[in-house]
Amino acid sequence: MSRQMGDSHRRFLQTMMANGIVDEQGAKTLYQRCCEIHNTQYAPDKLDEFIDILNSRLQPLFMQIRKGMSEENGQQYYALVNMAETDVTRMSSDYADNELELFQKTMDLIVSSENGKACSTDILNSADTLTTKKLKKSETEHLLQRLVHDKWLTEKRGEYTLSTRCIIEMEPYIRTMYQDQVKVCHICHNFAFQCQICENPACSIKIHNPCVARYFKGRSEPRCPACDDFWPHEIPEVRRPHSHSRK
Repeated sequence: MSRQMGDSHRRFLQTMMANGIVDEQGAKTLYQRCCEIHNTQYAPDKLDEFIDILNSRLQPLFMQIRKGMSEENGQQYYALVNMAETDVTRMSSDYADNELELFQKTMDLIVSSENGKACSTDILNSADTLTTKKLKKSETEHLLQRLVHDKWLTEKRGEYTLSTRCIIEMEPYIRTMYQDQVKVCHICHNFAFQCQICENPACSIKIHNPCVARYFKGRSEPRCPACDDFWPHEIPEVRRPHSHSRK
C-alpha cells in the first residue's frame, strides 16, 4: 500500500468529519468504498495502515483518528479527535458556559457512581447548583437531548452514561481529572465505567460486561482472573457485532 495520501484518504476523512465516529465494520466498509471510487489499491487487512497515513497528515492540525471500545457491546469504534484541547473547552463553540458546567457535573456523577450511570433526577438537581447562569428544568432536559444527539452522552430509560465518542475523545481529561476514581478493565485495559466488580475487598478489579462475556464463556465456575475468588455476577451472553455507525 502506498504511504502517500490520496483522494481515497480525503473522502474517508470527509465522512469521518461528518459523522464524528463510526464502528469498525462501518470503517472497513467506508475504506473499501473509498478505494473503489478512486480506483486505488484495497487490502482488507490494511485499514489501520490506511488510517495511519491520514493521521500523519492530521498531526500538524492537532487532529487524530483514534480507536476505542464501546462499553455497551464491546465493538471497536473509530473517532475523529481534536488534540488541541484536552478538556471540555473543546465543546465551547457549541455550548454555553453554564451548559458546559452542567456537562462537567454530569461527568462527575457518572464517574463517581458504582455503575457508570447518572439518573436524570440527579442531573436535574445538579442544575440548581451551577455557579454560572442557572438552567431551568426545560432547558436542562433540552441540553441533555443535545448532548445525546451530539454523541457526548448515551441515554437509556432515564439513565445517562458517557458515550463511546466521549470516552475516546476525553481520555486525557478523564485521566487527569479523575485519576483517583477511574479504574481500567482488567481484561482490555480501557476505562471501566459500566462494568462488573470483584466482590473481594482486597481485589475489587473491574471488568466490562462484554469482556466478562468473552472471558468467562464456556466456564462452568467463573473465578476472578486476579484473585481467583468465585465471580458471583450474572455472565452476559457474547453479543454478535452489528453495524452502528454512530455511538
